[in-house]
Amino acid sequence: MGIDEKYARLKAGVRDAGRLAVAYSGGVDSTLLLAVAHEALGGDVLAVTVASPFMPQAECGAAEAFCAVRGIPLVRIEVDPLADDAIRANTPERCYQCKRALFSAVRGVAASEGCASVADGSNADDADDFRPGLRALRELGVTSPLMEAGLTKDDVRALSRTLGLPTADKPSMACLATRVPYGTALERETLARIEAAEDFLHGLGVCQLRVRDHGDVARIEVEPGDIERVAASGIREQVDARLRELGYAHVSVDLAGFRSGSMNAGVDVCAPAFLDNDVPVPLARAAAAQERTGEGAPHVS
Repeated sequence: MGIDEKYARLKAGVRDAGRLAVAYSGGVDSTLLLAVAHEALGGDVLAVTVASPFMPQAECGAAEAFCAVRGIPLVRIEVDPLADDAIRANTPERCYQCKRALFSAVRGVAASEGCASVADGSNADDADDFRPGLRALRELGVTSPLMEAGLTKDDVRALSRTLGLPTADKPSMACLATRVPYGTALERETLARIEAAEDFLHGLGVCQLRVRDHGDVARIEVEPGDIERVAASGIREQVDARLRELGYAHVSVDLAGFRSGSMNAGVDVCAPAFLDNDVPVPLARAAAAQERTGEGAPHVS
């Protein structure tokens, strides 16, 4: 199926949604979804942004700015996932538990605003990924129009460029909790220092990155082409000094480079708790099969 047909399917699906609430993070995917929904539905679309310790403050600001420019009504709600001990424990089910909490709050806002349905920005690539949060969305009746239209991440970026959206080339973003190893309890202070560390690196001109928090060790992941930049004389000292100032005793650069979802290494993605009959998981099954045969596992994120 070509991108034009996928785009047509997206617009048709959104038009059929009635008054729609879009869970809006300000990222590449949800920005495209919101823009298309606004074009199709006009005043019958509502953006709902969730502010939490898991979301960088700059992302909330970007979401609000986009809606202000486009004249899209936006409701910002505050949710604290850390108040839930199960989420704070940071097990491999964290994403499922967190999505249940966040989207339950979004559904509450949608209902109070007279919205017939709630949609999120998951795309077709996410169906092949380790995304336990998708199970929560399906349980809550949240739709994923980009995924349903068959739009991949590359498609989303291409359409965003065509539509002149400011997020077309925006680096991929994930919640700050993904920087902490499973089994390590999530603390507000930890998330804040990760956000500060990443803000500093962005300020140096590094676009796609993660600062993985291993207690007193910061493991910096950047694109392979940026490794030399971060490790260059003059920059290296600045990075080391700033991250030590934030509380890290050791600062390292991961030579493997940026990998979305690198903290999922070792997670049994085929365990029954992570499988959803409504969400295909060929990548998870392939990973398990390759692990059994001793072959290299594919990327799981």
